[in-house]
This record gives sequence, structure tokens and C-alpha cells, in this order.
Amino acid sequence: MIDPNASDLVVGVVGCGAMGQGIIQVALQGGLRVVAYDAREGGAAAGRDAVLARLDRLVEKGTLEAAAAAGMRAALTVAGDIADLAPAGVVVEAVFEDIEVKRELFGKLEAVLAPDAIIASNTSSLPIGSLARGCAHPGRVAGLHFFNPVPLMRLVEVIQGPATDPAVIDALVIVGRRFGRTPVVVKDSPGFLVNMGGRAFTTEGLAIQHEGVATPAQVDAVMRDCGHFRMGPFQLMDLTGIDVNYPVSMIVFEQFLNDPRLRTTPQHRALYDAGRFGRKTGQGHYRYDDKGVMVDPPSADHASDAAPATAVHVATPDDRDLLEMLDRVGLAVRGDDGQVPIVAALYGEDATGFCARTVTDPTRLVAIDTTGDTSRRVTLMTAPGAGPAARDAVAAAFAKAGVAPTAIADSPGFILQRMRAMIANLGCEMAQIGLATPADIDTAMKLGLNYPLGPLEIAEEMGVTHTHAIVSAIHEATRDPRYRPSLWLRRRAMLGLPVHTPG
Repeated sequence: MIDPNASDLVVGVVGCGAMGQGIIQVALQGGLRVVAYDAREGGAAAGRDAVLARLDRLVEKGTLEAAAAAGMRAALTVAGDIADLAPAGVVVEAVFEDIEVKRELFGKLEAVLAPDAIIASNTSSLPIGSLARGCAHPGRVAGLHFFNPVPLMRLVEVIQGPATDPAVIDALVIVGRRFGRTPVVVKDSPGFLVNMGGRAFTTEGLAIQHEGVATPAQVDAVMRDCGHFRMGPFQLMDLTGIDVNYPVSMIVFEQFLNDPRLRTTPQHRALYDAGRFGRKTGQGHYRYDDKGVMVDPPSADHASDAAPATAVHVATPDDRDLLEMLDRVGLAVRGDDGQVPIVAALYGEDATGFCARTVTDPTRLVAIDTTGDTSRRVTLMTAPGAGPAARDAVAAAFAKAGVAPTAIADSPGFILQRMRAMIANLGCEMAQIGLATPADIDTAMKLGLNYPLGPLEIAEEMGVTHTHAIVSAIHEATRDPRYRPSLWLRRRAMLGLPVHTPG
């Protein structure tokens, strides 16, 4: 086995496109010698020039010393033939996502590399076990999945195939750290960790849209303002491109044998079929100009001419969060006189179910989501058949107090509860199937997708028992197996254990 700590370790990079260039750059910045190879005529030289140009720009910006850049320039070699990769102790493949192309490449690499050299694939979707199947020594094949743009994204997934030697994984963790990345060890599985774990964020947003509960703008605003996500799911899909996220969603869904937790919606497919890929085409969930700036962004705020309510009757009087919220916006609490709006804080339940269970007048009930950050935005919902009067009066009271109201159709779990509970539940399921450790799941989702908290951290913040209750309530209301609680979450909720408690 190679010594991953060796000062003279040579890294080979095959494929000098955007990903390959990024891998070359971080390897050089980590102080490693790099040999770059590309089967395309002139491809390696072009990749080298692009990397060196980026290093020169870092010098111009003052973020890289000129002497250090000169050392990196000297440490980078262009291979004219695949045989020139022979000195490499680790070779990272970053070629086209075609399994036969990669298998053929691995065969050629085995013919020139030392017996203890590691072959790592940067694939984002192909099973490592399938790539290694034709190798003479499959134990030295693993995944080393970087994220684009590599120099900015700190995460790298180290993927252990069925035949991968554990020592190879240990070595790649060290190499990943030498590259300046944060490695997480992942079991070979469809979508690996980040691409699988990210399905809950986008597909639950799509499910909320599909049900007519809320618009993309409403979902995005709630997730930004109340959930502290950098962008909402529809903004994210438009940024990455529907031509990317729809096929990935289908690959992960199909390879997990159509697990409903990973299901997308017809609207997602419709945008893909129409070529409305988001910013790159000028239209996706939103419209964009030729510079990628959103055109006429729709508002998520509920507006009406109603006079602000001054008092309400509280149907959940023991909910301290609701009482504090009402006091903060100047809404007095009084008995039910048959006229004032009725408000209730609900968790995983919809307004219809609450009214039926408690015999509350559905025409005056305004359900309020008290979870998350409600300092800037609050989500309100009403049952079918409710007139606008109560909703509009309560919304106007919040608006008068400087809190933007978002009014949605009836939904178990509103927006934020559904979204966060589904993210947490899928994270728990990834822990249940041993995809990665709970800590690595959280790290990967924060670094790979910029989540404010990891999925299991979200469950911990919401309360494990509370998170389980929300998912269970949505499952009970919908009877959709998409919302079945993960056994990992269920067991820890039932036993009163922290969600990170190992199995």
C-alpha cells in the first residue's frame, strides 16, 4: 500500500476538463506533485494552462504567494501518454460519465501503475463496484467524488466499493485532507451521499407545489427567511439546471427501486421536456434575462385591503410560542365571541384535521406555523371553505408589525415543517442503511449543499420526538409511504435518545 503521507507522493489526474482542472489545482495547492493526462489531443496542455492561469490570478489578488505559485508550476507535469502516469501513487479519473469508457481506462491504468497504486473515480453517479468489476485488483479501486467548483467546495466523498480494501479508504481520507478538502466516507450507493440526501429538499418543494399548497416563490421565501437556507429549492433547481437535477432525481429514484421518499413530480418532468432548464435557458420555475437575473420576481407576501385584526381567540392556548408571537405583533387574546379570528399553532396537522378533531369553526380558523425564525416572515393557512376575512385580518396584523405574511392552502406541516422534517427523515434513513456515519451525513450536507444544519442536526434542533411526530402526522394524513418515518428516527424518538446515537 502506498504511503499517503509521503512527501514525494505523485497524484495522477486523468481528464482535464472543468472537474479535472479543479482537482489538479487543489492537489497542487496541497503541495503534491501532479501528472495530468487527457486522451484528447492537446487536452492536458489546455488543462494545465487553465490551472496555471487561475493560480496567476490568485497571485494578482494577493491570496497566493508568487513563490508558492512558481513551486506549483514546477510540480505539474503533462503526460503525453498514459504510461507517463506510472510514478503516480494515486490516480484520480475525471473523464466522461460512461461506464464502458471508465472501465477501459481502468484496464489501461492497471497495466502501467505500480501494484499498490490507488485508482479513484470522481464519478457522481456510477457505482464503484461496477467500475471495479473488470479490474484485476478491484481492492484498490474507490471513489473520490469532488464537487464543482472544486477549489471552492470543501467536501470530498470517499466511496468504498464492495471490494475496496479498507486501507485504500484510509489512505484516500488522508489524501483528501492533503488536497485541502474535508473527506466523508460513504458506502457505494446510488447518488452516494450528497446527491441522494439532497433529494428531500427539492422533491418536497415540488410536492408542495404539485398539491397546490404554495407557489415556488412562497416555498423559497419561507425556506430562506424562516429556515435560513441560502436559497429555496426552486431557486436551487433553476441555478443547477433542470437538465441536471431532473435526470439525477430519476436516476436516484429508479436505482433505489422507486422508493416514494425520492419521488419527483410531473411538473419537474414537464420543465425538462420543454427545455426550460432555468437560468441557462432564461426560464425554469422563474424567468431570467440574458445575464441570469430573475425577471419580475413574484412576491411571496399576502396582500389585501383588510383592516388589521386587533384581537384573536386562541384555540391552542397552551402553546407558549404562539402566545409570545401574538404579543410581539400586538394581537390581543380574548374569548371566542363568534366574530374574532381563531388562531392555532399546528404541528404536522392540517387545518381541516384540527377543525374536525376539536370541532373548531373552519370558516374563522387561521393556522399559524410557529416553528423556525418568525421574526421576518410567518406562514398562515386555512381550511377549505374558509372565507378570506379571518385570514386577511390576521395577515394584515402581521404585516403592520413588519412580519411578512405568506398565506398558503391547507397542508399537513405547512411548508417549513414538511420540508425540514423530510430532510431530517431522509438523513435518518441514510444513517439507518449505513450510507455514512451520522456526523459525516451532517458534514456532507452542510459542505456539499450549504445547508444551515445537517439533516440529523435539524432533527435535534426541532426535537427528535417532535420531528417524528410531525412526519408521523403527515404520513397519517396523506397515507403516502413517502412520509413513513425512518426506523432510525422512530427508535430514537421512542427511547428519548439523541438522534446521533449510533445503532
